[in-house]
Formats: sequence, structure tokens, C-alpha cells
Amino acid sequence: MIAMTIDALQAAYRDGGLTPTALMEDIIQRTEANENRAWITRLPAAHLRAMARQLEPSDPTELQRLQQLPLYGVPFAIKDNIDVADVPTTAACPDFAFVPEQHAFVVQQLINAGAIPIGKTNLDQFATGLNGTRSPYGACRNAFNPDYVSGGSSSGSAVAVALGYCSFALGTDTAGSGRVPASFNNLIGHKPTCGWLSGSGMLPACRSLDTISILALTAQDAETVLGVAAQFDAADPYARPVAAHGFDFGAAPRFRFGVPRAEDLNFFGNAEAQRLFDAALAQLEAIGGERVEINFVPFLETARLLYDGPWVAERYAAIQAFFDAHSEATLPVIQTIVGGAKKWTAADAYRYAYQLKAQKRACDAILAGVDCIVTPTAGTIYRIAEMQANPIQFNSNLGYYTNFMNLLDYAATAVPTGFYAGALAGMPFGVTLFAGAHQDAPLLHLAARLQGAAVTTVGARGQALPLPGAAGLRRSGLPDGQVSVAVCGAHLAGLPLNSQLTSRGARLLARTHSAPFYRMFALAGGPPFRPAMVRVAEGGVPLEVEVWSLPASAYGSFVAGIPAPLGIGPVVLADGSTVQGFVCDAVSVTGCEDISHCGGWRAYLAAHPR
Repeated sequence: MIAMTIDALQAAYRDGGLTPTALMEDIIQRTEANENRAWITRLPAAHLRAMARQLEPSDPTELQRLQQLPLYGVPFAIKDNIDVADVPTTAACPDFAFVPEQHAFVVQQLINAGAIPIGKTNLDQFATGLNGTRSPYGACRNAFNPDYVSGGSSSGSAVAVALGYCSFALGTDTAGSGRVPASFNNLIGHKPTCGWLSGSGMLPACRSLDTISILALTAQDAETVLGVAAQFDAADPYARPVAAHGFDFGAAPRFRFGVPRAEDLNFFGNAEAQRLFDAALAQLEAIGGERVEINFVPFLETARLLYDGPWVAERYAAIQAFFDAHSEATLPVIQTIVGGAKKWTAADAYRYAYQLKAQKRACDAILAGVDCIVTPTAGTIYRIAEMQANPIQFNSNLGYYTNFMNLLDYAATAVPTGFYAGALAGMPFGVTLFAGAHQDAPLLHLAARLQGAAVTTVGARGQALPLPGAAGLRRSGLPDGQVSVAVCGAHLAGLPLNSQLTSRGARLLARTHSAPFYRMFALAGGPPFRPAMVRVAEGGVPLEVEVWSLPASAYGSFVAGIPAPLGIGPVVLADGSTVQGFVCDAVSVTGCEDISHCGGWRAYLAAHPR
């Protein structure tokens, strides 16, 4: 069985144990039956073989160069409301289908990076639904148990990844359509900051809220794909450039996460889901999180605006000409939802927009007190027969924790955290981490840690979750806008000059030691009393330091306030990494007391109180 994570595939390519052509032959064979109804259109086998061969030049030197492509030979699937050139885009409505002449912008970025598109996946018609049953191509079946819903509307994308037909897939997410199916199939589902992934070549559901989403086996894979796909597209009026995320709470040893009050949670009678959610919270605490109870009511009130307000009229606007002429070609449930949108007026749209502004102010204030908020991705799961018998209410239940996200302009990551016992034995469960816009990288870094702590397999084939590599928390190159600064004296936490860091928004990253290349001296003068750390050619010792993450915008004013003889320069840490930090030249410590034997400034102060 071929391991389908990006690192595993590319390692196999480098080692010569696998070629893109051999992988395509395996995928062609395994996708033929389409038993779970994941696919609407698969690219012809001859086309897949040709794309694979293009990545396999005969010159080994050229092959090595090509393998530097971040997605070399990586297969992916595309939700069938996103364009692939010369392949029908159906949006799960055959009468609506058209054949685009060019790839969607994001699809083109992925192909440019070496990825191979496998086909177009099933979805809830016109991306309207969270369950995966609303398709004339058949209800998409859960990868773990075909009696259960796959989640939607990016249903086929999730199932294709979970069953190992591809390494990742593109979905879309307006109200949870990328996160719910990820949760139901033991996957990472990342809903990026709105505007990061171009909507050019994506059929909109609610154009002002939509985003392409990423479904992947691991958080590291999702971040790799995001780093490739998140290129600014000036042709998309809703696009915006990737911005720096600031302090990386996802990689920090300590972080604060918000949790809804017990009275705000809803598991729809599913006690086992509540047990799994509590277990996930315990896992977050075990990896360094501090739980903070929050008032979740403003988020729930915002969620109700999406379908109980005029935003549903955007779904009508997206397909208005087709729907007015051919509404009978859509499924009955789509006729009810889209047809009902005609009642809303422009005055309604403005009134609800004002309400959303007030709701966002309230929600942002709550989010400001924590690094991120954690909820179940979905409070329960349903059998296909149950969903089809009660399609509106049960679908609404699945969106309880997801519908507000794009209205509030937040980023979110669904993370697998366990499996049901009892009547639902073996079915996946997961939580969602969310934070403000541009917090994608910290969310994915925290998701990687949580996934690693909570589950041992990826997807539905029982493949082991790989351990993060040496660069496992920072692979995409997404900007952070931060500078790491090592401090060793009066700027340590709790000491007199620490406020010069905290007043500039700095956060503690780590308490550690320098490499054994330094000696420490007590400088004359004070208060404040200060040490000097000097690099030496021999006789150095490891010294206690703290590493703080400081906004780059505040770094200049911080450095400008450092008095002679101290300065800022490279400091090598115990793990071999190098950061900026406090240093001093050897001449300036002539005659000063060598206190290196203390191992650090705190120990010296404890032995020499002043």
C-alpha cells in the first residue's frame, strides 16, 4: 500500500522506489469502481499517464531538479465547482454543466508546482449542503462506513483523500463545506483566510463569503499546499495578499484556547461526541494549552444570519439565470433553499449587514482574550437514510459550529482527534480550531501538534500518522512578521527591563540555553544591573536564555534603546539554531567579574541579592 502523504511520496520518488507513472497506474486501477461515489469525472487514464511521464525525464540530473518542485508527482482531486481545463464543471447539476477553457487560478498554481490532477469530485448540488447526499450522481458515502454521510458539500474531495486516491483535494467552504467532511473522514480540513486562495475559476455559492479549502491527510501537508496555492490574483476582486500572522501560538510551548460554556455546546443527543470533545480538550492542555471558558452566544447568533438572513440570496444570484430558466433541473431541496431566497430585499441586506458589524465587534472582543477558540467540528453524525428523511434540520445541525466563520472573516482548521465507541464505533470525530484572519500558519502548527497527540492514523486506510520532520512546523514559507530575540539579563521575564519587550507585544517562545560558546560577565553600574554575554573561542559554557517573539515593526525601536556596551547580534542556541540576541565584545568586559560558573543571570542574582 503506497503511503500518500506528500513527504512519503516524494521520499519514495527520491529513493527510486516509486515513479509518478507507477503511482498513476495504481490510482487508475483503484478509482475505477467509484463505489463510494466520490467522483463525478475522472481524467482519462491516458491523460494521467502523459502528465506523469512529463515529470520523468531520462536525465537523472534533470529528475533531481524537478523533484525540487514542492508538489512533484503529488496527486490531487478537485471539487466539481472548480474549473479544470477541458473537463466539465457540473456543480453536481448535469443540465448546468459547461467545459472551461482554462484551469482555475489555484489549480494552475498546483500544477505549476508539479501536482497531478486526478479528477473532479462529487458535491452537494451547487455547494449547498453540509452532508454529501444532495447530488444526482449519488449520495457520497463515508470512507469508514458507507451507511453514514460523508459530510459536504466537499464530499467527494474528502472521501477521495481518505481512501488514498490522492494526497490532498480542493474543496470550497462557505459555511463549513470543507471542515465537516474532513472531520467525518479523519482528515485535516483547512478553511483559509478569505481571499488568500483565488476564486477565479470557482463557481460561487456566496461570492462574498466563499473560499477554496484544502483537505489533506496531515496538517503539514495542508500547510505545504496552502503555501503553494496562496498566490495573489489581481483578477479576483475578492483576493487579498497573504499577511504576516505575528506570534506563532501554534508552535509556542504555552497558549490559551477558548472553549464554549457548557450551556452553549450542543451534541444533539450524542453523548459519545461530548466525551470525545472533552478528551480533545484534555489533549490540548497536555501539549501546553490553557483552557479559557468563553461566551459562545455571539458566534451562534452570527451563524443564524447565514441562512436566516439575506446571504442566502447570494446563492440565488450565483445561478440566477440558470435557476430562473431551469429550476426543475435542480434537486427539490435546492429548489426550496435557493427559491426561498427571492423574498429578501436590498433593505434587508443592509439591515443584516449592520447587524453583522455589531456581531463581529462582540466576537472579536471575545477572541482577543485567547489565541484561538476550539469547538467540535460537528456535534454529531447521521446515517444517509436519516439525513434524507430530514434534510433541512439535520443539515442545519451539522452547521451549528461552522456557519459563522466566513461571516466573521476568521480562519479555521478541522483536526481529527479520535474515534467513536459504542453504536458509532470506528467513526471519526474531530474539533475545529479557529482564529482571526491571517492566523492560518499558527492554526496549522497547533493542528499538527494536536493531530499527533490525539490520533495515530490518517484517512481511512489505517496508514500511520507520520511524525513531523525537523521542519514540521514551518514548511510553507508563510510570513510571520516576527523576530526571535534571545535575552539573558535584565530583560528576562519578571526582571526590571522585561516591560521593554512586553510593551511592544513580545511573547515568550522558549526558556532554553545558549550553545557552549559563551561566557557571562557582570557589568559595572546599575540599577538596572546587567550582564554581558561574550562569545569566546574556547572555555565557553551554556548559559540560560529566554527566546522572545517580537513584532518586526517594533524591533527597530527596541534595538535603538539598548545602551552600550551591549548590542544585538547572532546568538547560537543549544539546539544549534541561531537567533538575534544580546551580545557584547570582549574589550568592553575587561575588569568585569566573570560569572559564567553561575550558568545564567537569574542564578547569579539569587546568589548575590542586591
